[in-house]
Amino acid sequence: MKKFANYLTPALSVVAIAFSVAAFSTTCAATHSAPAVGQVAQMPTVAAGQPVDLTYAAEKALPSVVHIKYVQNSKVQTVEVQRDPFEDFFSDPFGGFFGRGQGQGGTRKRQVQTPRRTATGSGVIISADGYIVTNNHVVEGADELTVTLNDNKEYSARIIGNDQTTDLALIKIDGRNLPAITIANSDQVKVGEWVLAVGNPLGLNNTVTAGIISAKARTLGANGVESFIQTDAAINAGNSGGALVNTRGELVGINAMLYSQTGSYSGYGFAIPTTIMNKVVDDIKKYGSVQRAMIGISGRDVKTQVDEEKEQGNEVDYGTMEGIYVAEVVENSAAEEAGIVKGDVITEVDGQKVTKFGDLSGIIAQKRPGDKVTLTFLHNKKKHSKQVTLKNEQGTTKVVKNADLDVLGADFRPVTSAQKEQLDITYGLEVIKVNAGKMKDAGIPKGFIIQRVNDEKMESVEDLEKVVKAASRSAEPVLIVKGLFSTGKRGYYVVQLGE
Repeated sequence: MKKFANYLTPALSVVAIAFSVAAFSTTCAATHSAPAVGQVAQMPTVAAGQPVDLTYAAEKALPSVVHIKYVQNSKVQTVEVQRDPFEDFFSDPFGGFFGRGQGQGGTRKRQVQTPRRTATGSGVIISADGYIVTNNHVVEGADELTVTLNDNKEYSARIIGNDQTTDLALIKIDGRNLPAITIANSDQVKVGEWVLAVGNPLGLNNTVTAGIISAKARTLGANGVESFIQTDAAINAGNSGGALVNTRGELVGINAMLYSQTGSYSGYGFAIPTTIMNKVVDDIKKYGSVQRAMIGISGRDVKTQVDEEKEQGNEVDYGTMEGIYVAEVVENSAAEEAGIVKGDVITEVDGQKVTKFGDLSGIIAQKRPGDKVTLTFLHNKKKHSKQVTLKNEQGTTKVVKNADLDVLGADFRPVTSAQKEQLDITYGLEVIKVNAGKMKDAGIPKGFIIQRVNDEKMESVEDLEKVVKAASRSAEPVLIVKGLFSTGKRGYYVVQLGE
């Protein structure tokens, strides 16, 4: 079983942060559990110290959690393999004398057939007409997605949109009157509150585990935007994309990963809060991509900064031990507009206290470029507040949409076998037509063979489409196109995707 994992090295131990999607095997797929949850009746108040009955929550949540099967079909790929010097010798023992044995001991290109892969994960039905939320790592790269509901009905699913930065994806099945879960405000959950994790762990469908909320606003360094709900409800491979629900069966988070020394559950799991999920879903539906707002700083928890300074023998006093130490300020950002500089400490956003970076990430992840917020910070231990306008990664407040190949104004096809042999190449995309668009503006002619764009290999039109989408959302929406002309002469162009 292959696991998606990052590693942290706190103190003396090595701890794996593993995404809880089922491992890839020779057949790889992603599975989600059936979603549902209708109107929730008012639960009776449980007296402090009394046992909690979780059967109500399980009955409400189980129909809304789905099983997702992911399939990636077999493909032919060109890979570099180590050259065997004896292979060249026996095929041409006199090659060295006649200048043909060049490259012995190096590498050579080889085409391999990748196996069909499957994996499993979970998902949560959020609307009666078939919208399902899951993790991006459960569905990314899938050629086929099959969703199985709690009543064993199967549907083909399509990806509506995804966001690597939060590890969330929105998929859809063609269904009606589906059991959509009730969504709660994750900001209102409390540490110590009972929760259930619902999903399909370890190939066991429709599984419920119980625990409490252990912490909020955790950051682990696995995703770009993190403000995880931490729970000790058991989360294992296959739980990815499943539901974390409260005692009323309401969704408070999407299970995403586990924290383990072994790769399987050993104490803590982490869920993406619904406040972030709601924003991602809304943006995907409205704009096709997530509109990410930026304060424009890099930094860390002030306590971490103080501890590091002490280890270096420095005594520092920032006026507080709670907040975000500002290590760098981005030019022309909201933070610079507020007058924040390196060494300041951000303590509040819109009156909400931020004690650690996860608090800040969670608040800003709910905002869009153009939104106004009030930043409260300490400068030389003196308190200041300033209202600012949040901007996107490109430093504007405009909507950032995923660009597609249409913006380039050109048609492409993979190079033919004859072109590969003639030009001594193994991959590339030929520009077969140039109309009005960004490529014409950059001067790229018909017949140019593109081999790399932004240092990514171009072996298929899909490769180009991925790079164009990624670049269109970046701080610098530019394509660096490298390749060669039909004569074999090499060249490169700069394609501006922005206005």
